[in-house]
Amino acid sequence: MNLKKSIALLPIVGVAILAACSNNNSGTANQKADSTGVKTEGVKSEIIVYVNSDSLQKHYNYFVDVKKSLEAKNTLRQQQFEGKGRSFQQEVANAQRAAQGMTQDQQQQLSLQLQKRQQDLGQLQQSLAGQAAKEEQEETEKLYNKITEYLKKYSKDHGYKMVISYSKGNSAILYADESLDVTNDVLKGLNEEYKAEKK
Repeated sequence: MNLKKSIALLPIVGVAILAACSNNNSGTANQKADSTGVKTEGVKSEIIVYVNSDSLQKHYNYFVDVKKSLEAKNTLRQQQFEGKGRSFQQEVANAQRAAQGMTQDQQQQLSLQLQKRQQDLGQLQQSLAGQAAKEEQEETEKLYNKITEYLKKYSKDHGYKMVISYSKGNSAILYADESLDVTNDVLKGLNEEYKAEKK
């Protein structure tokens, strides 16, 4: 029984970072001259931009800290489970030696006790895996909320209508011009915000 197989780590921000902003305020209009020399209002063309979620996973300090924290908790859970498992194995070995001098009724009683201990161990494994999954879900939700709230402000400030997530090998985006990539700017803002929160 391996708890590591049961305990999933943070499902790394495949977080569908879709933040729609309903504001296309002044600052987004450019003055353009047409062929007659008359100036016309032109709307900023980059209303949809993208963020590379792989980069967020690697460089968003909040995400990095959360991942480390969850991994540390899961390591403790793994150690707890393995300690109980070793204790049970020792108990089984002792029972096998002791069973040689026991009556059949005593052996059956011992066997039932060991079965109960094994069930308890299985329940512990499920409980620890459940704790890990719950914490992971809670942290993923916090992460998603932090990113989307930031992107709402960011989009409003820059006149964007949508920010989509791109991940290499796991994305519906087959091609996007690099001029639409706002990852570095978003990361800078997210990390500054997180640094201020930690103070």
